[in-house]
Amino acid sequence: MPKIHFIAIGGAAMHNLALALQVQGYKITGSDDEIYEPSKSLLDQHGILPEHFGWYPEKITTDLDCVIVGMHARLDNPELLKAQELGLRIESYPSFLYEHSKNKQRIVIAGSHGKTSITSMVLHVLKTLHKKFDYLVGARLEGFDFMASLSDAPIIVIEGDEYLASPIDRRAKFLLYQAHIALISGIAWDHINVYPTFESYTASFEELIKSMPKAGTLFFDQTDTILEQLTESCPNHTEKTGYAAHPSYIKNGQTILKGLDGKEYEIQIFGEHSLKNLNGARLLCEQVGVSTSDFYQAIQSFKGAAKRLELVGKSDSCLFYKDFAHAPSKVKATTQAVKSQYPQRKLIACLELHTFSSLNPAFLPHYAKTLQAADVAVIYLSEHAREIKRMDRLEDDQVQQYFEHPHLLILRNPADLMAYLHTQSWAQSNLLMMSSGTFDELDLMDLALQMGLSVE
Repeated sequence: MPKIHFIAIGGAAMHNLALALQVQGYKITGSDDEIYEPSKSLLDQHGILPEHFGWYPEKITTDLDCVIVGMHARLDNPELLKAQELGLRIESYPSFLYEHSKNKQRIVIAGSHGKTSITSMVLHVLKTLHKKFDYLVGARLEGFDFMASLSDAPIIVIEGDEYLASPIDRRAKFLLYQAHIALISGIAWDHINVYPTFESYTASFEELIKSMPKAGTLFFDQTDTILEQLTESCPNHTEKTGYAAHPSYIKNGQTILKGLDGKEYEIQIFGEHSLKNLNGARLLCEQVGVSTSDFYQAIQSFKGAAKRLELVGKSDSCLFYKDFAHAPSKVKATTQAVKSQYPQRKLIACLELHTFSSLNPAFLPHYAKTLQAADVAVIYLSEHAREIKRMDRLEDDQVQQYFEHPHLLILRNPADLMAYLHTQSWAQSNLLMMSSGTFDELDLMDLALQMGLSVE
């Protein structure tokens, strides 16, 4: 029984890979200095939650077959130093995943936005059609127990993150998978703590494009001018195909696909960005043998990945959505999607600035007009998140200046946010809450109930 230790086991991909390997019969141990939900409960449920948080070099022993180190760990991590001292095999999770899938057809979905949704769509369709596949995806998905699966399946579908692989491997994760089929959903500068310039950020995507193999296939969002320029470096031996939003129309708040097979299909997702994602997913599925009509039939039951325009509560005249949107391109696309779907309703959009990039004044100009589609915009600034990240305080006038929204409110604690939302009339109004954080542990289900909405 192979024995693997995870340094920083609490990460989204790390804990899911740990769970997937345990299912395959591996003996798994791990460490982390802090583990949040849902990782904490899942690891505990499967008996691999560390007994104590922190780093314990004594856990690193010569009987380990491999140590997998997450990007959250630092170069001076005591467990990493011990593993290096003992000369153990050390992998990042992308390099380990590649080794595990060397003999599979590898499908990698990359991009600054949309990659989780596209990956989720592909997985949903393949599962609905009873295809055999492995996967790694960055969000919870209905019908799937874990966010990763490793078996003897002939293909693997991987959400390819551009963040760095590990503290000792500074390459973008998606480069390590060596894709046979790749999709890039769009490019917008992000992760400025590791990509200090836009050029350094796009360089990783360009490297992915240039590394495509003979007889490989590259799909890309042809409406993205930066991406279209980058794909000019795609090798002649790789087939490249651009895509745009799938043809559709809106009827009574419902999106209807105009199928390429001449039929119409009612779907449960909406927005220009979602229709681009869907079209990309269709091309990927066709590449692995799914017919266009089968794709349309299967995608009708897709409700979306967790936290991607996820419906929290509803009434006849109000809808409450939450979304993981945090980067400027995601914020703009998500806000526009909700307003376009329900143009007659007032839209109140709340955005928590939670990432290193969003809390950096040098990056704030990229948020200009991203909330323009909202009738009222609220920026939430968590003092707790700022202190943990050791960032300087953003002043109200800085935020007002950069967002360029005529009706912008800035709040800094959950009590004030709740109080403000309680003053609103929700008849013929929609609420959109966007963050990669938690609005300081705000209970969104409770909020929906207090708004008089029904929740599932």
